[in-house]
Amino acid sequence: MSVIEFILQVLLGLTSLLLTLLILLHKGRGGGLSDMFGGGMSQAMGSSGLAERNLNILTIVLALVWFFSIVGLGLITKASVL
Repeated sequence: MSVIEFILQVLLGLTSLLLTLLILLHKGRGGGLSDMFGGGMSQAMGSSGLAERNLNILTIVLALVWFFSIVGLGLITKASVL
């Protein structure tokens, strides 16, 4: 196993866990887990939802890192088979 492959596997594991956590923090139709951490209060107080927008951006960036680590591991695996 090469160093790059190891780094990509660790990155994939970390981003998978963080992505799961961030998705659970999003506000759904019923409020979701974000209400437990004060997400519902910001909506009730009439704020602009800045925390929700930042959470969306962070989730998208993390999903892109997750996607590219999977593609990188796939390319390394395909190259090692040939």
